Amino acid sequence: MSEAFNIMVDVARQENVTRILDCAERLFRHYGYGKTNVADIARELGMSPANIYRFFASKVEIHQAVCGRMLGASYKMAYEIMHLPISAEERLRRYIHAQYKMTLETMLDEQKVHEMVIVALERDWAVIDKHVNSIHDLFAEVIREGVESGEFRDQDPETSSRCFGAATIILCHPQMVAQCLAKTNRAMPDELIDYAIRALK
Repeated sequence: MSEAFNIMVDVARQENVTRILDCAERLFRHYGYGKTNVADIARELGMSPANIYRFFASKVEIHQAVCGRMLGASYKMAYEIMHLPISAEERLRRYIHAQYKMTLETMLDEQKVHEMVIVALERDWAVIDKHVNSIHDLFAEVIREGVESGEFRDQDPETSSRCFGAATIILCHPQMVAQCLAKTNRAMPDELIDYAIRALK
């Protein structure tokens, strides 16, 4: 009985957390992160601010969780591409193109979302470092397979994954993408990806 009750409590808690995050993300996207506060989220949900604070200690903590969900979607896309039954080179190429497209469409075209992401980047949250490490792990896995298949030269996959990430970050980092869009003296995406892949070979 006690175990069943605990499960019901956990489910109810998760449902409330999801409702709060869904609402917060909707308001952040519509009004902007800076113009949305916990009272706005509570009002939209028909709750009191005190009820929100039962689940999140602050607006910053809500923001962290929302960004964590966005990064989760980005990782899911990366994982699926990195496990396609195609060459290691093509998997890396497809992922960088897909992440660049996601950055343009989700983080730049929707200005309010861009604001939310920039705030997270400026705070250097652990959730972002964790995401970067997860992407580097995927790079290392693909590079290791590329070495074993003879596509890439013999090299340390972990070191190469970090270097590949650094070489292509300009296509994945929202601030860098935004700054380079209007520049004519920057490498084009295909040129940069080709250059980074040639280094692996």
